[in-house]
Amino acid sequence: MTRLAVVITNYNYARFVVEAIEGVLAQTRPAAQILVVDDGSSDGSQALLQERYGAHPAITLLFGQNGGQLAAFQRGVAAADADVICFLDADDRWEPTYLEQIGAVYDQRKDIGFVFSDIALFGNEKGRIGFAGRALDLGYTAISTYALTYWYGAPTSALSLRTRYARQCMDLPAQVSASWRLSADNCLVFGASLFGARKYFLPTGQVGYRIHGDNGWWAKQDRNTVFHGLLQSRGLIHHYARAAGLDDSCLELAKLEYRTKPDPDWAEARRYIDLCWRARLPWWKRLERILSIVRSRKRGKG
Repeated sequence: MTRLAVVITNYNYARFVVEAIEGVLAQTRPAAQILVVDDGSSDGSQALLQERYGAHPAITLLFGQNGGQLAAFQRGVAAADADVICFLDADDRWEPTYLEQIGAVYDQRKDIGFVFSDIALFGNEKGRIGFAGRALDLGYTAISTYALTYWYGAPTSALSLRTRYARQCMDLPAQVSASWRLSADNCLVFGASLFGARKYFLPTGQVGYRIHGDNGWWAKQDRNTVFHGLLQSRGLIHHYARAAGLDDSCLELAKLEYRTKPDPDWAEARRYIDLCWRARLPWWKRLERILSIVRSRKRGKG
C-alpha cells in the first residue's frame, strides 16, 4: 500500500490544532507518518503540543522560528519519509475516511501524482467548494497552467501529492520563497502541474475548512490583494517553468496534453482551444488542432 505522510502546519492556532491532530489520528487508514510543524507560535502552541504529543509514537513535532507557511511546508516535506505527502492546516479538520479515500486512488493509479478534494466550510460560514461535482481524471496540466495560470487545485487541507513532486515544488530560492508566507498552497498546485504530475479530483466530503475571521487568505480578498496574488503567481509559474525547461514552444503540445484527459468538459476544451490558437504555428495548423479538439469533445472524448 502507498505510504502516506501527513504534514500539519500550525502558527498561533493553539485553540484549533488539537482537533486537527486528533482527526488525523482517527483516520480509518492510518498515516505512516504525522509531522506537526509549528512555525514559531507565540500563543502557547509549542507547550501544548509538547505536553500532549511529545511522547506520542506516531507524531513527530518540528519547532522552528517563524518563517511563514511556505517555510513550514519546506520543513515538513524535508522530514517526510513516505510515498505521498498530505497537507493539513492546523485550523482545519478531516473526517475519518479522508486518507482511506485518497489513498485508494494512489494505490490503484500509479500514474497519478496529485490528488485534491472538495472542502466543506464550517465555523462562520457554511457551504461546499469543489472543482467538479464528480471524480475527475484531469490528465496533465502543465501547459494550461503555464500559459493561463489556471489553478487545478484546492486549499491546503485538501491537497496531496507524491513526495518527489512535493520536493520539487519546495525547492525555491530565497527571493521567491519570501513572497509566499501566506497562500503557499499555490506552490504545490502550480509546481505539481509544471513538473508533470497527473492530477485527479476526488470529492471525498471529508475536508472541513474552518472560517473563523482570522484566516490568512480567506479574510484578505480585496482587489489589491487579488492583483498582487496573481502577479506573484505568474512569477512563481515562470520560475517553475524555467526549472522544468518549459517555454512558449510548449504551446505546440497543447492538443497532446488535452488528449491525456479522459473526460474533459467544454470549459476545459475552450481553454485548450485558446492554447492551440496561441501556438507559434501556421494558422492552418492551429485551426486543424482546434477542430480536432472540437470534434473529440462532440464525440464525448478528450
